[in-house]
Amino acid sequence: MNDIKNVCVYSASSTKIAKVYFDTAEELGKLLAENHIGLINGAGGIGLMAASSDAALAAGGSVTGVIPRFMVEQGWQHKGLTKLVETETMHERKRLMADLSDGVIALPGGCGTMEELLEVITWKQLGLYLNPIVILNINGFYDPLLEMLHRAIDGNFMRQEHARIWEVARTPQEAIDFLYSTPVWNKEIRKFAAI
Repeated sequence: MNDIKNVCVYSASSTKIAKVYFDTAEELGKLLAENHIGLINGAGGIGLMAASSDAALAAGGSVTGVIPRFMVEQGWQHKGLTKLVETETMHERKRLMADLSDGVIALPGGCGTMEELLEVITWKQLGLYLNPIVILNINGFYDPLLEMLHRAIDGNFMRQEHARIWEVARTPQEAIDFLYSTPVWNKEIRKFAAI
């Protein structure tokens, strides 16, 4: 069983999305706190980022937000997190969020969320990130992306082994369970990065 102390959660900052996504983010935040897992995110003050942060904090958990300085200058940061870390760039933000984490969970989101998810998948493919990556596929949101990833595998753009880089959860509890049960990735897999 993996030793999970902190988990990075990628998620939307939109406030216009369906209630089911907010309910899921809140449930995930609460479960992380109940399992004594620190939440790491992009420190957003709105959307699913705020919903998961608020739920974790309300349940007695801790939340570390990592945000570039230009976003703080816009006032986009959550004002009540356990810890707020400012970075110079978006690249530094993403690297630090991954470095601090023992696993990743991706809630639904837009380009930023999907870009973060695909980047950490790429890092794992290259042996640069070895921890569990869980896609929380609420309402089938990620079905088209998962189909594309499997299409890449079927077309030999990726290896069959790469399908084990991520797990797909249907509920927040299943996402938590995958954090503990997914084997730590072997960095020797990088020799299979090329087809």
